[in-house]
Formats: sequence, structure tokens, C-alpha cells
Amino acid sequence: MASIARSSLLRQSAFAAKSLRQQSVLQNAVRTSAFHTTSRRNILPPPPQRVEGTVNDAVPVPPPSPSHGSYHWTFERLMSAGLVPLTIAPFAAGSLNPTLDAVLCAALLIHSHLGFQSVIIDYIPKKRMPNARKFFMWGLNAATAIVGLALYEFETTDVGLTETIKRVWKA
Repeated sequence: MASIARSSLLRQSAFAAKSLRQQSVLQNAVRTSAFHTTSRRNILPPPPQRVEGTVNDAVPVPPPSPSHGSYHWTFERLMSAGLVPLTIAPFAAGSLNPTLDAVLCAALLIHSHLGFQSVIIDYIPKKRMPNARKFFMWGLNAATAIVGLALYEFETTDVGLTETIKRVWKA
């Protein structure tokens, strides 16, 4: 019994237990790392980059335009805030007015167009990728026109947006 209490034997057993724990942790780490490690590849290559001018050149100031900047931002905020009562009004009042429905469709269309336009402006820089930005802007304009035509057809030949939402909600 006295041999068990020797400090060297206790140290050896503690070291063995510690190495077993480390070994099991290492095996678990190897098992889980197979799922987490992948090769480091970019999803898309970076766009072409070029430097124009020198460090000391002044930044070109764009010409002032009332349709961009603060007026544009204010119009976006008013459109977003105006959608709240326009969305609630047809359901709260209980009346299905085709004019109110058309105004709601137009407001949703303009709000969506402005939102996607902001995404294109933010993520496709005009200076680095002018052709891609022009392509996406034309695509956005075409999509907005097609969706506007589809909403017009839906409003004039079918039950309309608010009635459709009511029917889906009750289904």
C-alpha cells in the first residue's frame, strides 16, 4: 500500500491521464477539422485595378445635381415611410379601393427600384467597372418596367394586390 502513495508513481499516473486527455482532444480536433478546413480560394477574382494620376492629385468633384445626394436620400426615406400607412390602410379600413391598390403597387415598385439601384451603386463602382455597372443599371430598368407592366395587368384584369394578400392570408 505504501508503494501506491509514492510521489513518483503518482506523477507517472497523472502524466498518463493527462496525455490520454490530450490525445483524445487531438483526435477530436483532427476529426472536426476535416469539416472546417478548405483551400483558401477567392470566390471571384478581384476586378482589374489601375492607378490613375499620382498621390498628390486632387480628387475630382462631381457636378452638383439635385436628383442625387440629399434630395435622393430624402425621397428614399419618404417613400419608405409612406409604405407603412399604404400597406396598412387597405386592410384596416376594410375597403378595397382600386386606386389605393394602384398607389400601393406603384410605391412598392419605386421603393424596390430605388433599393436595388442603391445596391448597384454601392457594390459596382463606376470607375473600376463602367460596363458592368451600365449593364446592371439597364437590367434593373428593364426588370422594373416588366414588373410594372405585370402589376398593371394584375391590377386591371385580376383581383388586385390587396385582395390577393387577403386571400392568401385566409387560406
